[in-house]
Amino acid sequence: MEKKRSSTDTSNRKRFPDGSRNPQAKQEFVTYIDHSSIRVRVTEKDPNREDHWHSATEIMLLTQGEAVYTLPEKTYRVTDGQILIVPADCPHALKEKEGNKRIQFLFEPTYLLHLRDMSVMSPLIKCPIYLNDESDAHRQVRELLLKVAACYEQKQPMWNSLCYSYLLQIYVLLGRHQLNQETPLQRLSDRKAIDSEIMNSALTYLNQNYMYDITLEDVAAYAGFSKYYFSRMFKQFFGFSFSEYLCKRRLEVAGDLLTHTNRPIQEIAISAGFGSVGTFNRIFRASKNCTPSQYRAMYGDF
Repeated sequence: MEKKRSSTDTSNRKRFPDGSRNPQAKQEFVTYIDHSSIRVRVTEKDPNREDHWHSATEIMLLTQGEAVYTLPEKTYRVTDGQILIVPADCPHALKEKEGNKRIQFLFEPTYLLHLRDMSVMSPLIKCPIYLNDESDAHRQVRELLLKVAACYEQKQPMWNSLCYSYLLQIYVLLGRHQLNQETPLQRLSDRKAIDSEIMNSALTYLNQNYMYDITLEDVAAYAGFSKYYFSRMFKQFFGFSFSEYLCKRRLEVAGDLLTHTNRPIQEIAISAGFGSVGTFNRIFRASKNCTPSQYRAMYGDF
């Protein structure tokens, strides 16, 4: 039996047919339609936004006007035709001028990292990227973003996968463009000493077994290293710790199940790899600032 929704829930669903976010707090929750993991908004000037963050990577392509994005380490003044990529979980504020027009792209970056040869791009995905030089890479990225927007608008079969194929092309272009420049991304070239095949294999093993009681020791043994050495290597290679990745992966799975199925909370907790409902509730609340039930009530699509 489907869960009955309050009149407030129904009103919210009608108001936000393309998913909704919570603008009441600094942490936002991005939702997606049709079991997708990308959202595109073509907008004119939005209300100025104070510091906020979300688990989605945000790409802003300004098509007219000027916008000022304030990130922790730098402020970016984005003008007509320029592109700013704000990484996931990065606090940012936005101020816009009248007459602005822009295309906003929101997507979950970890889906890119599930591809074995994309894992080396983790530092790139975690860095702000500002394209304002009209280089070949800049122009090609802009063209690919317009293809993403068109694909999202048309919603032909397999549109979500097609959108991600364009995003993959974007990050390949950006990686090739920036590897030879003096940027924080230069550290990508320092990975020659690390056996990428082993680490990618370990990540695949982790993605296939996150639902079990898997530990750092288990994955380290699979990779053939001590847990201490493997832990350091994992952090160096992917840009986040083993436990951070595992927790984030489980939360992604749980979030999808909460919004797209009517399965009981306890069953979702076990399916996502959490040992108990209590552990699941505690970790979920710490990450989302709400309980799994509240999250489902806000964003469930059934």
